[in-house]
Amino acid sequence: MTRITVAKGDGIGPEIMDATLAILQAAGAALEIDEIEVGEKVYLSGNPAGISPESWDVIRRNKIFLKAPITTPQGGGYKSLNVTTRKFLGLYANVRPCKSLHPFVATKHPEMDLVIVRENEEDLYAGIEHQQTDEVVQCLKLISRPGCEKIIRYAFEYAKQQNRKKVTCFTKDNIMKQTDGLFHQVFNEIALEYPEIENEHWIIDIGAAKMADTPEAFDVIVMPNLYGDILSDVGAQIAGSVGLAGSANIGEECSMFEAIHGSAPRRAGQNLANPSGLLQGAVMMLNHIGQSAVAEKIQNAWLKTLEDGIHTYDIFKEGSSVEKVGTREFAEAVIARLGSKPALLKPVDYAERPPLNLPKYTRKAPQPKELLGVDVFVHWRGEHAEDLAQRLQLLEQNGVSLQMITNRGIKVWPEGFKETFCTDHWRCRFHAPSGTVLNPAVIPQLLEKALALELEVVKTENLYAFNGKPAFSLGQGQ
Repeated sequence: MTRITVAKGDGIGPEIMDATLAILQAAGAALEIDEIEVGEKVYLSGNPAGISPESWDVIRRNKIFLKAPITTPQGGGYKSLNVTTRKFLGLYANVRPCKSLHPFVATKHPEMDLVIVRENEEDLYAGIEHQQTDEVVQCLKLISRPGCEKIIRYAFEYAKQQNRKKVTCFTKDNIMKQTDGLFHQVFNEIALEYPEIENEHWIIDIGAAKMADTPEAFDVIVMPNLYGDILSDVGAQIAGSVGLAGSANIGEECSMFEAIHGSAPRRAGQNLANPSGLLQGAVMMLNHIGQSAVAEKIQNAWLKTLEDGIHTYDIFKEGSSVEKVGTREFAEAVIARLGSKPALLKPVDYAERPPLNLPKYTRKAPQPKELLGVDVFVHWRGEHAEDLAQRLQLLEQNGVSLQMITNRGIKVWPEGFKETFCTDHWRCRFHAPSGTVLNPAVIPQLLEKALALELEVVKTENLYAFNGKPAFSLGQGQ
């Protein structure tokens, strides 16, 4: 018997959760349930997190969380509970199977059967944003070696456990050479440990186009957070419907299982919603907690229901569907088919598999690190980089000189183009003489002189070399 935490959520959440739990109970799932309230009511009661401390205690005690979709009110500083839960509980791996149910659910990709493994904690979803000038807002993209190693190893271990043949990495490291470059580098390192599994890398734009056009070319795809968020929805939709897809959020201690769709408040209370997405999340949960025989029984009954043409409104199609049913009736149809298997769709076989080998992250020895310079970001309303450079050169001292100025990443001094449009946010690079290391004390001295010259510094970034290799971006156009 496994004790789990359940949240029925908002909108269609209570209906699809009731339907899902009815199926789990009828199938003989050995579960004890602690229900908590999260989402809109909690938000509107004055809690900007959408969850109480007591509910956190229940989730952390039980370790397994089955959650229906919730509604986050617009405005007012309300935080996304999904993002918060993933980060607080260390749910670093988001796993989303995308499999065609052709010909019973319409799709242009009848052979599609892929799994997207998405990093779940960092990247742009760190949510660190600042407005720095009148015209420029920044969002920090944070990619860590621990984050990369954990998610990429999970993808290879998952492929190994599930007898899948290939793991593909999507990044944009031709542009983001430091952040996405690290993800790709770690992918190459870990791939060497799994010679029996094919590996490949695609730039995200052409990779996404290929996935949307020929998804059968892929097996397991691992990606940083933002790309994975977008493409997992694309994958679910082209497989048949976002409404049919579930996801697992896996951490070292806790795990959360859910549908990938939203709360659809316009459909709430009408007995219309398709519970399949949440049911798929629940099936993943059962496999995760070792109740694979029950998971197999439910999944085959669900496939048989779809094969028999018993469809909710969202996938019902005249001429191919047999009966349009509501949420409760769909659950009853699945329950009636427990013990049955589909005839045309491939039945699932969740035979016991070895656990994933996921060692704790081991921090590497520190690398030799040298300070080479500093990027000083200035809020300046002038238009000509040459004028700004003349003022900035007054800051030069101890051999530290102004090397370049960029605007939105494009070099505008020296040798800039007059056609380049500039905002009021300027990156001004000061560099130590070639072959020397910058004394950190020079940086506050430089900033004091900038203040005296009435130059508004909004941010600085130190420029380091690791193992003798510069570890910072250059300005485009160099």
